[in-house]
Formats: sequence, C-alpha cells, structure tokens
Amino acid sequence: MASDIALVTGASSGIGEAFARRLARDGRALGLVARRADRLEALAVELRAAHGVEVHVLASDLGRPDAVRSHIAELTRRRLDVDWLVNNAGFGTFGRFDQLPLERELEQITVNVEALVELTGRLVRSMLSRGRGAILNVSSVGGYFPSANMATYTATKAFILSFSEAVAAELEGTGVDVLCVCPGFTRTEFATELDVDSAWVPDFLWMTADQVADEAVRAVGGPAVLVSGRVNRVMTNVMKFVPRALLVRATASGLRPKES
Repeated sequence: MASDIALVTGASSGIGEAFARRLARDGRALGLVARRADRLEALAVELRAAHGVEVHVLASDLGRPDAVRSHIAELTRRRLDVDWLVNNAGFGTFGRFDQLPLERELEQITVNVEALVELTGRLVRSMLSRGRGAILNVSSVGGYFPSANMATYTATKAFILSFSEAVAAELEGTGVDVLCVCPGFTRTEFATELDVDSAWVPDFLWMTADQVADEAVRAVGGPAVLVSGRVNRVMTNVMKFVPRALLVRATASGLRPKES
C-alpha cells in the first residue's frame, strides 16, 4: 500500500524549509526536493527526531529537463502518493535583461514555471482519482506587476498567479484545493543573495519564512490566492488602481544594486 506524503520543492532553505517544518509539525510525512542533498539530509534527520514523521530526501536540480520525470519514477518506486504538493522551488536574477546571461534567464523559466506546471500536471490526476489533495504554488507580490531589473523573475511569478487561479477554478468541487501564495519581502537567503539594495524597505514590510508558511497552510481550502501578510494585502489592492507604467517606472528607480 502506498504512503501519502507532502512533496515540498526548494526545501533546503527559506520558505520551502519553513513549509517542511510546518507540515512536519502537523504530522505529515514529507518528500523534500532541492539541489543541496546535504541540507535536505540534515533537515530530514531533524524533522524525524522532532516530530516522528517519515521524511524522504529526493535531491535533484529541477533545472534539468528530465528532473520531474525522474522524481515521478522515484516516487512510484518508493510507493509514495503525493497528497500535498508545495511548488516552492525557484530563483531570481537582478539586472538589465540585455546584460544578463540568457542561459540563466532560460533556466529561471524552467525552474520557476516549467517544473511547477509539469509537477502539477503529473501529480494532480492521482489526487483527483482519490478525491483529495492540495497544491500550493508559491508566487510573489511581484507577480502583480512587472519589475524593471527583475523582468524574467516577475514574469514567471505572474504566470504562476494566473495559472493557479485558472486551475483552482477548474478543480472547484473535486476535493483538490489549489492555493497561490504571494509573499512580499521575506527574510530568506533569496533576499540576501540577490544584489539588491533593500535598506530602504521598512521593517514592518518584512515577514519571516515561518510566518509565510504558517499562514499559507491555514489558508488551504479558502480563496485561491493568498497575499501573505495584512500590509501586503493592502498594498496589492492599492496597486490595482495605479497605472502599470507608473509601477514599472517606480521599480526601475526603487530596485537598485547594493553599493560595493
């Protein structure tokens, strides 16, 4: 008999790791996906000891064209059914599009978009056959408007938002919930590794990864989109009334590289 797990991509740090901790606290068995096997193994040991849950490490790079098929084959081999899918894996780049390595921009689309769509497509059918499941797709507040100097990143996040809303409507009443999670400024490695000056961002706009994951897990079964944090929800509602051209110009002046 197959075992049910929550599959979390990008689980080696940040919001993905926070999701893994939150779901383990709920007693859910886990499958952890990321490139850094050492981090996944350390997290698995910790979660097994702390919560007594089964944790499977599935280390791989979702930027590889065959990565998702390999994961599905491995899940089948281990007799694991995914009843919760957290599509969190992703990365961003910063700079003028014409000055960034094109190969890296294409890889960003592969990880942020193609892997998410393929994992969803390959796992949702078994969820539907069982009449239950949840798919959480991590987008961003940046998915609501284009950002100069992060053109590819915010475009991928806009895709995730649109895709999730549409699939959620299609699956309404099936027992499979779809939630698009849109965090704002979150204190993670992602925020520190990008060469962006964030000193201008006030403290009240920042959230922790744990706050994002906890709010998201509690929101499953509700509306299809969750903008993380009350302040971010107010901001995105206000942005709907601001001309997009003005928003893009604002990001061009607001998103600046760190001073060396």
